[in-house]
Amino acid sequence: MHMKFFGKVLFVSAIMAFVSSMTYAQSNKWREIHKVKKKETVFGIAREYGISIEELKKANPEMEAPDYQLKKGTYIFIPFPAPVTENPVIAAPPVPQVNGITNRPVRLGVMLPLHDVNGDGRRMVEYYRGVLMACDSLKKEGVSISVHTWNMAEDADVGHILADPDAAQMDVILGPLYSAQMAEMSDFVEKHDIKLVVPFSINAPQLLTNQHIFQVYQSATALNNAAISRFVSQFSDHHIVIVDCGDSTSTKGAFTSGLRRQLETDGMSYSLTSLKSTETNFMKAFSRTQSNVVVLNTGRSQELSVAFAKLDNLTMNNPSVLVTLYGYSEWLGYTSTQTEHFYKYGVYIPTPYYLNPLSPQSARFQTKYRWNFHQDMMNAAQRFAVAGFDHTMFFVKGLRKQGKSFVGEKGSVSYQALQSPLQFERMGVGGLQNRTLLLVHYTSDHRVEILNK
Repeated sequence: MHMKFFGKVLFVSAIMAFVSSMTYAQSNKWREIHKVKKKETVFGIAREYGISIEELKKANPEMEAPDYQLKKGTYIFIPFPAPVTENPVIAAPPVPQVNGITNRPVRLGVMLPLHDVNGDGRRMVEYYRGVLMACDSLKKEGVSISVHTWNMAEDADVGHILADPDAAQMDVILGPLYSAQMAEMSDFVEKHDIKLVVPFSINAPQLLTNQHIFQVYQSATALNNAAISRFVSQFSDHHIVIVDCGDSTSTKGAFTSGLRRQLETDGMSYSLTSLKSTETNFMKAFSRTQSNVVVLNTGRSQELSVAFAKLDNLTMNNPSVLVTLYGYSEWLGYTSTQTEHFYKYGVYIPTPYYLNPLSPQSARFQTKYRWNFHQDMMNAAQRFAVAGFDHTMFFVKGLRKQGKSFVGEKGSVSYQALQSPLQFERMGVGGLQNRTLLLVHYTSDHRVEILNK
């Protein structure tokens, strides 16, 4: 696996002395940057990562100096272990494919802020670690990948980065993170017939005209429309109750007003009530003969707690009344306090991504991440390392199978995402937009099922 690092410097403040004033860092096979701790030795570090001392020194040529001393706080490159040459296994010839990439490595580029200067850099370093973990998994499946990385910080000279001859050879590039870099990136990938995967929220109007762009992020408007469509499909036989929660700061008005318009267009009736209603008036909004689905006009935890209290009282006094809730992605952050209520009321939560913390796959990934990088992932709604893993698995497998014709439609890749399922649709004559919206359903028998329509 070949990896190339470009840019000002990865972990700028700590590694500046290491790479001196070079514009391009050395081209090395490395999987991690290790910060030396007190009393560590070259032998101990090599053993920790399962590599030889010679491999470690080759990745860090300054170690060959007669007066070299390993000092606490120094950063050193950790390469991937050299392939075993004893008793080589001769691979079977690749299955001929019309469009797929089978006779050479898939060339993957990463153009993101890979540094330790601010939160953007640290999040993207974690994302990149997930990319590396995916490459390791794909390698075990017999997929060859050539990975090249460039540190495309916010103030990076994009033109200078794209002038690197290796950049034009990529099959797919993950990035950029900043809207201001999209114009140059769009022109570049169109010129060189490269797929550009934009993984996070930026303004990318080029999506409407450039067929090489894949936009993973979905706007709030797109997600609202998808959530409304899923609601109408899922609950066509339910009685609908929309609850005003009195939250003047709520941003959910676009969803609830859009939902009401769609219900009226489809001739579906609904009731309105309020958290401030008396218990008697609150009950009047519910059906005794149909299952009820409740929608709040806020995603805040305070109002959700009040709503559950009122529903507890209602169902205790009226056991025949059946209630479920349709929520918001923010509710996934309230599981530490509300999980039992989620199970009790069979809550559905629409979200573009979800990592089940109780699944064996999630536990294995977190264990491997901790083992590889000696720390836990950031505690964020979307785990960046898992996103990097899913995106890499999806696109490399797709390119391996379909080559340049790969457009990421649903069912085109045999990969079960850990967190971020992807399914793309063409935007007119332009690029491709991810259209995934999951329904996370908490069932009455204390399971979490993921519905991906």
